[in-house]
Amino acid sequence: MKPLTRNDLLSLEAYAGERSDFRQRVLTHKKTRKVRLGEHFTLLFEDRLTIQYQIQEMLRVERIFEFEGIEDELAAYNPLIPDGNNLKATLLIEYADPEVRKRELAKLRNVEDHIYLQVGDMDKVKAIADEDMQRSNEDKTSAVHFMRFELDPEMRKAWKDGVAVHLGSDHDYYGAHVKLDDAQHAALMADFD
Repeated sequence: MKPLTRNDLLSLEAYAGERSDFRQRVLTHKKTRKVRLGEHFTLLFEDRLTIQYQIQEMLRVERIFEFEGIEDELAAYNPLIPDGNNLKATLLIEYADPEVRKRELAKLRNVEDHIYLQVGDMDKVKAIADEDMQRSNEDKTSAVHFMRFELDPEMRKAWKDGVAVHLGSDHDYYGAHVKLDDAQHAALMADFD
């Protein structure tokens, strides 16, 4: 997928007029791009549309309309768009109660290094996590991580041929495993085109 440019973005005024419809379109689009991994993890697989929405929302909230500010947002978010050889996802670790979340994030240190994707019975592809900055420290992990899964040509072909795809966590404290459903399989496969 091509990176976004300023020409792909709506002005603040135009976005204000289209925001409701655009937001609904993105929410519908995200439904097949969200994968629950166990009770407390959600992976949202990003693409050009989800990232455009994030940028539009940042520009709106921050009232950014100057060239330099727009370019800064594009530089920050474009790396989250898959390039045709990979998938990129935001991992959300979700515990509603703040005290429980604090306790669980301490137990989940370095969980981002234990998330994997597997196409059929091929080797597991470990997520490359948080390339922009470290999000785990000696006390806890963050509730949000950014991940990249690099798939070789054989894996991408098998995916397109309909081979089952699984996501998992092999962290000692949080083991989970899920097979992509047909809608998720098809939605994420489009990222390889």
